[in-house]
Amino acid sequence: MISVFENRAPKVFVILGFFICFSLISVRVVGQVSPAVFACDATKDRKVVHYGFCNASLGRDARVADLVRRLTLQEKILNIVNGAGNISRLGIPKYEWWSEALHGVSNIGPGTNFSSLVPGATSFPQVILTAASFNTSLFEAIGKVVSTEARAMYNVGLAGLTFWSPNVNIFRDPRWGRGQETPGEDPLLSSKYGSSYVKGLQQTDDNADPSRLKVAACCKHYTAYDLDNWKGVDRYHFNAVVTQQDMDDTFDPPFKSCVIDGNVASVMCSYNQVNGKPTCADPHLLAGVIRGQWKLNGYIVSDCDSVEVFFDDQHYTKTPEQAAAKAILAGLDLNCGSFLGQHTAAAVKKGLLKESDIDNAITNNFATLMRLGFFDGDPRKQPYGKLGPKDVCTAENQELARDAARQGIVLLKNTAGSLPLSPAAIKTLAVIGPNANVTKTMIGNYEGIPCKYTTPLQGLTASVETKYLPGCSNVTCGNAQVKEAKKLAATADATVLVMGIDQSLERESFDRVDLRLPGQQPLLIKEVAKVAKGPVILVIMSGGGFDISFAKHNDKVTSILWVGYPGEAGGAAIADVIFGYYNPNPSKGYPGRTYRFYTGETIYSFGHGLSYSKFSHKILKAPQTVSIPLDDDHVCRHSLDCNSVEAVEQLCKKSVTFDIHLRVQNKARHGGSHSVLLFVTPPSLHNSPRKHLIGFEKISLKGKSGTLMRFKVDVCKDLSVVDELGRRKIALGQYVLRVGNFKHTLSLRI
Repeated sequence: MISVFENRAPKVFVILGFFICFSLISVRVVGQVSPAVFACDATKDRKVVHYGFCNASLGRDARVADLVRRLTLQEKILNIVNGAGNISRLGIPKYEWWSEALHGVSNIGPGTNFSSLVPGATSFPQVILTAASFNTSLFEAIGKVVSTEARAMYNVGLAGLTFWSPNVNIFRDPRWGRGQETPGEDPLLSSKYGSSYVKGLQQTDDNADPSRLKVAACCKHYTAYDLDNWKGVDRYHFNAVVTQQDMDDTFDPPFKSCVIDGNVASVMCSYNQVNGKPTCADPHLLAGVIRGQWKLNGYIVSDCDSVEVFFDDQHYTKTPEQAAAKAILAGLDLNCGSFLGQHTAAAVKKGLLKESDIDNAITNNFATLMRLGFFDGDPRKQPYGKLGPKDVCTAENQELARDAARQGIVLLKNTAGSLPLSPAAIKTLAVIGPNANVTKTMIGNYEGIPCKYTTPLQGLTASVETKYLPGCSNVTCGNAQVKEAKKLAATADATVLVMGIDQSLERESFDRVDLRLPGQQPLLIKEVAKVAKGPVILVIMSGGGFDISFAKHNDKVTSILWVGYPGEAGGAAIADVIFGYYNPNPSKGYPGRTYRFYTGETIYSFGHGLSYSKFSHKILKAPQTVSIPLDDDHVCRHSLDCNSVEAVEQLCKKSVTFDIHLRVQNKARHGGSHSVLLFVTPPSLHNSPRKHLIGFEKISLKGKSGTLMRFKVDVCKDLSVVDELGRRKIALGQYVLRVGNFKHTLSLRI
C-alpha cells in the first residue's frame, strides 16, 4: 500500500518513511579539472609559432593545407575517428569530437563531463515540446544559452566544441522511440527548428565573421531514419524504400534547411539503408546532395559504428577495407567509432583508396576546428575566453527553461469552469499518477545533469495544499491503487492526474507497438474521474502521442494537457498553466501522424490546441488569382492539357510572390500568446499533400486587443510540390489557404 501525506512548503515530501528533496541532483564527479584542450600552445612548445597552421593571420584554407601536408598517413588516420589522437611533434593534443547538446549540454557523449566545478547545466524541455511552441526566436534563444554553457565548460576542460545536435528526422509515427528528440512530423516546422537552433548554437555574438563558430552543430540522422526496433526490425538492418518524391518533399527539407539556412557545420549519416545503400556509403547522398547540391561548409560524420554496421550487420562489402573505402569515397569525413582507424591504412595499401582521399576528409575536419579557434592558441585570450562556471545554470537560463516548457505545453481539452484553477478556491488538490513526482523522466533522453528539478508535485504545492498518491509503482502500472486514488479524489477540491510514460517505454532502440496508455493507467483515470469531487485535469507526459479518445469523450475528465518531457523546470511550468499564471498557446503541434497525408481518424490533429483566451482570424487582403509569368515559347502557352509547370530556376528567379494580410483578435479578457499557422491545400495532382504548413508566427496579444499580420507567400517555395519523379512542380488550379477556421480560395494560372 502507498501512503498519502499532505504536502506544504518547504518542498520536502515524506514517502514510505524516507525524506526526499527532489531539487537535489546526483553528480558524476570527474577527476581534477584540466584546462581547455587546444593546439598551438606556444607556452609548451615554442616551435609552433613557426607553423603556418598556427598563424591566425593566414587564411583558413592556407592554414589547413599547411597542416595536412605536414602529416604522415598514420597521423591523418588518427584524425578521421571521433577520438582523434594527439600529434605531439606538432603540438596538437587529443580531441574528442563526440559531444551532445540536444536540449542542453549533455554528458551522453565522451566529450563532455560534469564535475564538482560544474555539477550540472540547464536542461531545457525535450525537443518535441519546444517545437510545439512554434516560436523560432525561442528555438534560437535556447541554442544561444546552450552554446554559452558549452563554451564555459570547454574553458575548464569539461566539454568539447563539436556537438552532434539537433535531430531533425521527421516523426512519421508516434510509436517511434526517438520521436521525442525531433521537432515533429511537419517538414516546415522541423526545418525552421533545425536552422534556428543551429544558428543559436553556432553564431558568434557579433556575427562579424559568419565563418567563425561559437560551437559546431550537427544535423542528424541523414536520412529517412524513423525506426529503431519495431516488431523484430531494427535500424541496423532496415532498408528504407523511398521515392524521390518523398525524399525531396518529406525527409530532406529539414537537412537542406540546416545546411543552406543554418549554415550547419556538420551532417550525420544514419544506420539504415535507403533504397539498398547504407547512407554512410552512398556517394549520391553525401558527396552529391549534402556537399554538392547544398554546399555544406563542414564535415560529414557517421552515426556511431555505422560503418562497422554496414560491414558486419548489413554485409554490404566483403572486406572491412572495402567498407572503409566505400565510406570515405562516398564523402564521409569522420567515423564515430574505431572502424576507419583500424582499416583505412590497409585500404590504402590495397589500392582501394588514395592518400589524397583521406586528405579531403581531414581537410574538412581541420577546417571546422579552425573555425572554432582550436588552432589559435590559448582560448582565454579569444572570444568567450572569460566564460566559466559562473555562466552555467544562471537564473536567467533556468527561467528560459521554465518559459520554454510553458510555451510548449498543449491544452487539448478544457470544459468550461475547469482550467485555470483558482489557488484561492482550492483548499486541497489531489495529485495522482506515476509521473506526478518524477525528476529524470522530465528531461527525456540525450540528457545532461540539470541545474535542479522542480517536479509537478513541487510546482503545484507551491500554490496550494496538495495530497499526493503515485497511483502506480511505475508507468507500466501493472497494479493501480484505484481504491486509494478514488478516496483521495472524492474529497479534494480538484484532481490532477499526471500520467504517461518514460524512457522505459520509448527511447533509442525501443519503439512502442501500440498507442494505448500502458497497463491500468486508463482504468485509474476512468475510476478517479467517476468519483472526483471537483475538476479532473489529465496531464500526459510523453514524447509520442496516445489514443486518449476515452478521456476526450469522458465528461468527467474536464481538462487534458500534453506536456511532453518538460525539462528541469517542468513541474513549475505545468503549475503555471494549471493555475493560469501562464495562458497556454493555441494552435500547437500535438504529435500526430503525418497529417499531410493521413486520411484515417485522428483524436487531435496536428496544430490542435486551446487557450484561456479566444482568438479569431480574418483574412483582410489576399489575391483571388495569381498568374505565373511564362516565356512566350513555353509549351503551356500553347496547350490546354497543362495542369502544372516545372518550378525551374529560370521561372523561380522571377520571384512570383503575394502577400496575405490578416487580422488576429483576442476576444477574451486574458492576455495570451498565439501561434498563427498558415496551411494550404493544393490541387489534387502528383500525389500532393492533403494540406501542409507554409508559414507560422508567434504573437502575443493583451485581452480585448488585436493586431495586423502579413504572410509573404513565394509560389515556387511555398506552393510547389514534388512530383512522382522528384521534379518540383507548381500545380495550376484552385488552392485553399487556411488560418484557424478561416478559408480563402485562390486560383493559380498562367
